[in-house]
Amino acid sequence: MDPFSILGIPCAFDVDLPVVEKTHRELSRTLHPDRYVGAGASERRGALEKAVEVNEAWRIVRDPIRRAEAMLRLRGVAIGEAAEPAADPEFLMEMMEQREALAEARSARDLAGVRRMATLVEARSRDAERDMARGFAGDETVSLIGKLAELRFYRRFLDEVSAIEDELAA
Repeated sequence: MDPFSILGIPCAFDVDLPVVEKTHRELSRTLHPDRYVGAGASERRGALEKAVEVNEAWRIVRDPIRRAEAMLRLRGVAIGEAAEPAADPEFLMEMMEQREALAEARSARDLAGVRRMATLVEARSRDAERDMARGFAGDETVSLIGKLAELRFYRRFLDEVSAIEDELAA
């Protein structure tokens, strides 16, 4: 599946999400089942299948990790954490230390500390996304796979932060 062609946008990591969201809404409106009430069964089924594709394409494009995975697949790169080389050991050590610090902040019920760590990781995630955009523009496939691994680690860290915030705010 090529989510970019389905949405009729250029295949690029750096996308203008509000513009793509507008395109998604317009396509969804055009393919809405209410428009096909009087149509034949095959036409209704075709419109429904296309609407499902459009919605999935939007879910992929709006998520930086899934967008990068789609772009790499389109370049013929096998994607999936098992198919990718291991992340940089130095990076892994640093993330392990960050997770230990997060666990300590959780145990101490230090919500402010948890949020400080989240702010730092969010900034690093944005930096990695900028690096991904530059890498895709420059066709640097090998370094992109490492950045994708980083983004996954940041996402998991931030998901854990979110769970801790919910726990500590209760």
